[in-house]
Amino acid sequence: MKRLKGKLLGMEPNTSTYTEMYNGSMSVIDPRYPDMPAVTVYEPTYYAGEIGYTITATHKLAQDRPTVTVIIPIQQLLPDLKGETPLKRLKYHLLSMEPNTTTYKEMYEGTAIIPPGTVGNPGDSAEIISDPTYWHEDIAVTVSATHKLAQDKPTLTCHIPAARLGAESYTPAAADFCLRAFAPYLDSLNAALYNRSRPDEENGAYYFCKPGGEILVRNSAYFALCPQKDYENGSGATVYLLDDGRERPAVMCLCLRLQVQLPRRKLRRTVQMLCRDLPDAVDAFISQFDLTAFNETLALAEKQAAIRAWLRGSDYCAFVANGSILPREKGSDRPMKDAVPFVSTQGDEIEICGVRGMGIRRGVTVITGGGYSGKSTLLDAISAGIYDHVAGDGRELCITDESAVTISAEDGRCVRRVNISPFIRWLPGGDTADFSTDHASGSTSQAANIMEAVDSGAGLLLIDEDRSATNFMIRDRMMKTLIEREPITPFTDRVGELSRMWGVSTVLVIGGSGEYLAVADRIYRMDDYLIRDVTEQAKAISRAGRGDAVLADLPPAADWGQSRRLRGVGFTSYPAGQGSERLAVSDMGFVLMGDERVDVRGLHDIVSPRQLTALGFMLRHLAVTNRDAVIDLSVRIDELYARISAEGLDFLYSAYFTTCDRFLDLPRKQELYALIHRLRGVSYLR
Repeated sequence: MKRLKGKLLGMEPNTSTYTEMYNGSMSVIDPRYPDMPAVTVYEPTYYAGEIGYTITATHKLAQDRPTVTVIIPIQQLLPDLKGETPLKRLKYHLLSMEPNTTTYKEMYEGTAIIPPGTVGNPGDSAEIISDPTYWHEDIAVTVSATHKLAQDKPTLTCHIPAARLGAESYTPAAADFCLRAFAPYLDSLNAALYNRSRPDEENGAYYFCKPGGEILVRNSAYFALCPQKDYENGSGATVYLLDDGRERPAVMCLCLRLQVQLPRRKLRRTVQMLCRDLPDAVDAFISQFDLTAFNETLALAEKQAAIRAWLRGSDYCAFVANGSILPREKGSDRPMKDAVPFVSTQGDEIEICGVRGMGIRRGVTVITGGGYSGKSTLLDAISAGIYDHVAGDGRELCITDESAVTISAEDGRCVRRVNISPFIRWLPGGDTADFSTDHASGSTSQAANIMEAVDSGAGLLLIDEDRSATNFMIRDRMMKTLIEREPITPFTDRVGELSRMWGVSTVLVIGGSGEYLAVADRIYRMDDYLIRDVTEQAKAISRAGRGDAVLADLPPAADWGQSRRLRGVGFTSYPAGQGSERLAVSDMGFVLMGDERVDVRGLHDIVSPRQLTALGFMLRHLAVTNRDAVIDLSVRIDELYARISAEGLDFLYSAYFTTCDRFLDLPRKQELYALIHRLRGVSYLR
């Protein structure tokens, strides 16, 4: 407004006409004709940057009350017109649909037209291709159908170049950080859409993965090499392939997957959600990305990996850092406020990678204590240490042998041709070295769980007596004397053998029996969440109570081998007599495939419902890709995990199964083995 300011300051202080302001006179020189004299023009429009202000008289009696017309370029009002419209081709397709569409066919097809006589199409007619990947600058958004019953709830995958974030690490921990960092932006979008008097189908909504404290491989956030944009948008669906001589190799991108509930019969709001709000949220996520916090997450992940590597080559099977917060808030997985921080016993305190805490040695470890003393809480923390956790979880430096398996009794589980003879010597009418049942008892199910865990490579068993079969866990000397013909060999008699001969350690929580005091290598007592080493005291009590007799009465070494092989017949995702597959995952803890209904509530190391969904798809993949009469499970499962490592988790998903969730978290091999072992319709060869 420099010229207006000059006019105002040049007026008489007592002016009442403001003539100079209204006429806006100025001298104009045409640079093409420098020798020509200046021309006086009258232009009462003044500019501040690109915005103009036209000043005119309101009427002759109001010279001191001018009318001002503000002229704002449309580019200032519509920021997406400064450059190319975000997701321009998607916006075109959305606006071309019928207002009451239910299929969103044009959006999913992503038609792109390459004009004739242009790069990539030297012919005489336009080439029409399908490309449901749309671009906002260098950020791609791929739209895919979730399944046939959710045409109004598409799956979107945003591909953000890692360089835009400054990210140079592409690990699961890096992707996990980005997923959590992106979540608040979608929360804000949902808050703006929310109307409690209407359902999401009318309001619109964004759905995305909300992880717990664990860091897992996910299909909702990962890094992958993705192609760069190689065309410019024309009008409508027209695209012009670039021919500038530049190579455009694939670049590493952060891939974030979400679902969008499109508002019913509200195409304008749909356009706003997909083509304005979501790109704005992605832009804000990039511009506000906290690289310092990102690098701190990577540093924690490196420390966790270093501790795990140290444990593998040591005499320890678990580590709990001093200061860890082990108790959880009631009804949640968050650390309890004002909880007692964990402090190692003096004799067991070690330092790994600059972190001091308690090392739990390999062998047989008993944790005891009174009710509500924290013994099960400590066991849960050791179990949680199978996975890495985020900072602030309280257990981020609780690290456990990744092959550890939590064992319990499972009344009613199916068992097929398992050697349980180390624990069950005989059964009426059955061979315990080749044991099968559709409804196992507590003791036979726990025996099968241990045998299968050992066979699948578990190096550590985690057992809480509260979830165990009593007659499987213990049998004191008086009962041994009274019952002369007992088929069950209790776990007390085998736990030391497992450690010494097979290298399988055990951590047990025991509160009601002293039988394990004689066979344990170390014994700890919990008092108000404080741990004490009471090994010597417990051993003295055991000796005084003739605990040495337990050691003297141990049975001879057993045959722990499993020689069964899975037959291909019956391992199928097709129900009998039907030509369509069946796969569903229940939030009650069941996987349904073909004619199978598998109860997986006893798999305690599954930490997210998305892991359970992934297990269902992994089981189905093994079934539909099998061509063998006899299946080598270890080979097939290793091949599956190798493919997941190379291609990512999402290739397992199929939109055919309309009840299965879209987001997947990777489970361990131990859980996949355990799921297969619980199938009722399969058979094995020995």
